[in-house]
Amino acid sequence: MQSVMTEPSELPEFQDLAVSDIPRILRLGWEDFRRAPAFGLFFSGFYVLGGLVLWLVLSADGQEWWLFPFVLGFPLLAPFAAIGLYEVSRRIEQGTPLLWKPVISCCLSQKDRQIPSMAMLILMMFMFWVFVAHTVFALFMGLSAFTNVSSSPEILFTVNGLMMLAVGGVIGAGFAVVLFSVTVIGLPLLLDREIDIVTAMIASVAAVRRNAMAMALWALTIALGLFAAMVPLFLGLLVVMPVLGHASWHMYRHVTRTA
Repeated sequence: MQSVMTEPSELPEFQDLAVSDIPRILRLGWEDFRRAPAFGLFFSGFYVLGGLVLWLVLSADGQEWWLFPFVLGFPLLAPFAAIGLYEVSRRIEQGTPLLWKPVISCCLSQKDRQIPSMAMLILMMFMFWVFVAHTVFALFMGLSAFTNVSSSPEILFTVNGLMMLAVGGVIGAGFAVVLFSVTVIGLPLLLDREIDIVTAMIASVAAVRRNAMAMALWALTIALGLFAAMVPLFLGLLVVMPVLGHASWHMYRHVTRTA
């Protein structure tokens, strides 16, 4: 069968995003989750299961403290769950029936588009962050290499421990800012239109720069929401992740004037 070439889409125009828009966008995300909770629980369930397995493996080896870099880097991986949630919100918006087969098919069909390239970028940045976290620990806590941080957490409150946490926090925040800037609009844009990944990332950064204050609040909302959701054995992600995922779609629709 001869493949059909799809014409590239035009870039959308951007509009302003006010800080006061954030609560409305979160409310829309919550409403989408309430309308289709099964989809939200399905996509977020993979993360909850993965977090529990990781915790069990590290606990069995007495290395629970290595959960810290994974937890701090978790917002980097959150966009992976977003595609299915975006599609659900788009179908609700269009009044299209919410059926499992077309939603899953939409996710699977992305393998022939640009989203796998974005997924690879996200995964590479996450793995690089884990490597950097190990390096920062080795640099500042080298003399405590044989100390189990899980059983002796007081070493984190030494001078070296506090410096390690500060430096690691700054570096981790840098990773998060970069990835947030290229994905917050870039990822839903790749799903919604025929755009190449470089163009999508540039457009996303431009939208973030245009709405720096509101986007900073949105990034903080996502980070705090995900961190709080991970405290009760990752179970809070079952609700927080889909709500934020749906809300991210509405953020995209607002900023790109496609609503």
